[in-house]
Amino acid sequence: MSSSTDGRPEEPATAGRAGAVSALRPGYQAELAQGTERFFEPRRDDCPWCGSGRLRERLRTSDLFQHKPGRFLLDRCLQCGHVFQNPRLNAEGLEFYYRDFYDGLGEKSLGGVFAGRQKMYRQRAESLRPFAERPGTWLDVGTGHGHYCETARTVFPGTSFDGLDLSAGVELAEQAGRVERGIRGSFVDLAERLGDGYDVVSMFHYLEHSTEPREELRAARRTIRPGGHLLIEVPDPESRWARLLGRWWLPWLQPQHLHFIPVANLRQELAELGFTVVAEQHAEPHDPVDLLGAVWLLLDAVAPPEDAPWLATPPTRLRRLLRTATLLAGVPALLAAALLDRLLVKPLARPWGLANAYRVVARRD
Repeated sequence: MSSSTDGRPEEPATAGRAGAVSALRPGYQAELAQGTERFFEPRRDDCPWCGSGRLRERLRTSDLFQHKPGRFLLDRCLQCGHVFQNPRLNAEGLEFYYRDFYDGLGEKSLGGVFAGRQKMYRQRAESLRPFAERPGTWLDVGTGHGHYCETARTVFPGTSFDGLDLSAGVELAEQAGRVERGIRGSFVDLAERLGDGYDVVSMFHYLEHSTEPREELRAARRTIRPGGHLLIEVPDPESRWARLLGRWWLPWLQPQHLHFIPVANLRQELAELGFTVVAEQHAEPHDPVDLLGAVWLLLDAVAPPEDAPWLATPPTRLRRLLRTATLLAGVPALLAAALLDRLLVKPLARPWGLANAYRVVARRD
């Protein structure tokens, strides 16, 4: 079996998931034998956004998505409202918990999810139309496999879309023709080389993944021409669903999401960087999946786990049957939650403060 660049076995093309899990299990178990404490930086006693020492615990949770071992804490700053992971994952921890989520074992399932969201991608692109009818060049930061750019091109057919991402997905996006140029690497590190010629830079659900969101905003300013625009969409930590659903609120996405920025903080930071916010949207970027996501996470937590290489041993046949039975029993609850999300919650998302995300369009002055 061949090996990947980080020494892990590559998934054989014909082995299927079971074979891939078996091949990856020894490596994961060797890492986990060393404990998960080494994946974290020291806990900090001040806010990374405003420096205040007035912190309060916001959330304790586990990895509800992959079910990798570990406990994660979020703190909220009582001064500015910023919510952040504390202690934060270090570089080794980020690599461990991201592994096999968007790539490897998770690439096929997550790729299908992202590919099927054309309506949302189109709405994101349309949010710029009142301010820029024909942008020439567009850089999508955190583009993944480039599905957003593929859809946005139907809204702006004359625009050249580049995509930037840390993962190999951006190279696949270029090969598939979804982006003109796939740029792999850190946005902060590459900003100077990219220059200041882009008409638009977009960051859709990207800043919350960043270790230093302020540096990402400075990088955006360096790459946008004067008069160009920055589009940002992030989870809204002030959403009422965040309080009502607790750890079952899908956008917490621990341990991947490191920062949750209140919109007032973002507006102030953009103003200090020389941007003018020309649009702030809450109802439009709301994704009606809060109840559905909460029910699914709860069912997935209650059911015996699916086989994964971070489990010491594969589930028995009985546990696999119990998992299937649990998920099937939950189908009515999933259907009811989906209907409530779309028919009841979505129309009330803005007036009731239930929107789970916000979008900002800002012009570089």
